[in-house]
Amino acid sequence: MAIIKPFKALRPHNEYAKQVASRPYDVLNSEEARKEAADNLVSFLLVTKSEISLSQEIDIHTEAVYNKAKENLQSLIDKKVLFFDEKPCYYIYELGWKGRTQTGLVCVSSVEDYYNDVIKKHEFTRPEKEQDRINHIRTTRAQTGNVFLACKDNKEINDVFDHWKKHNNAEYSFTADDGVVHTIWVVNSFSTIDVITNIFNEKIPFTYIADGHHRAASAASVSKTFPDSTDAQYFLTTIFPANQLAILDYNRIAKDLNSLTPETFLQKLELEFIVQPSEAAVRPAQLHEFGMYLDRKWYRLQSKEGSYRQDPIGILDVTILQENILGKLLGIGDPRTDNRVDFVGGIRGLEELEQRVTRGEAAAAFSLYPVSIQQLFDIADSGNVMPPKSTWFEPKLRDGLLTHCI
Repeated sequence: MAIIKPFKALRPHNEYAKQVASRPYDVLNSEEARKEAADNLVSFLLVTKSEISLSQEIDIHTEAVYNKAKENLQSLIDKKVLFFDEKPCYYIYELGWKGRTQTGLVCVSSVEDYYNDVIKKHEFTRPEKEQDRINHIRTTRAQTGNVFLACKDNKEINDVFDHWKKHNNAEYSFTADDGVVHTIWVVNSFSTIDVITNIFNEKIPFTYIADGHHRAASAASVSKTFPDSTDAQYFLTTIFPANQLAILDYNRIAKDLNSLTPETFLQKLELEFIVQPSEAAVRPAQLHEFGMYLDRKWYRLQSKEGSYRQDPIGILDVTILQENILGKLLGIGDPRTDNRVDFVGGIRGLEELEQRVTRGEAAAAFSLYPVSIQQLFDIADSGNVMPPKSTWFEPKLRDGLLTHCI
């Protein structure tokens, strides 16, 4: 069963919450972070993307960058922008976006659960990205990045969320620049804390990493550096029941056609797909349907029966695209390392796919039907690993609102 605990969060005073809150470190490059934090002296990007405080020429993986993160974090504490809660609490985090809300529990989860597969994974990690977060956590002694977990539905959890939200005032509630409403309640009642802890310990056998495999892996690795620290044996997570979540599409672009002409490429596609021209941009409406933008035209592709495997990985649309188009026709091997393929999150829209092709950055673009949360559960439960960049969760949690320190 899942082991979770309340913790003493490092968090902003209410009047600074909106200014402090920043997008996750891994959705911004250094230049974008500099622009976003411009004229904001309390942005948490000064901690998570601390290179923005240094020369633009600096290698972002040098010791100076991690030391600057530690210095900037301490400065926010010294300036009374951030403070520690006096006792361990849980935190209810609600995200509102485009007419829907989703509510999760911010807590710390057990590193032992991570190693024992009580916390299930569905992606491989890249060593260089993992090492970056290891260095960041080890130097700052803070887990600044939240690991986004999912669990299978449990009515008792949702009932606790609803009851607490109804009878208590929110600590933070603000609308970020991207239109997402962030609302957080502090759960500081011992009896409610015990109820939540017991639900997970008795009713939730597994949690699943939805987003944050590198953050989880790095926190687990750092736990070995501080074996005598109880704090280090837990890491910052927000757990959402499945019915709270929506997964967006995660689309692909191919930078060339592997020496094929558009006409030849279309002919080869027809061996395993029904290919239909479309007057409008194609957002797939069902599994095994794809949109393709090629030579300034949209096409709808439908996989033919018998053209793909029926196992939990083979049946995924990202696998069908990789095996039957990107690999077989375009010669793109491992999508984690092959620079001839790139990934475009569904949040950017189909217009981004068109623009990348029109600007000459890609020869073809492919839109996909989103992976379902049940598919994610099935693959993680089977011990398999999804292809890279299979899921895009939106909206995203903000960094800086709740930090777990070691």
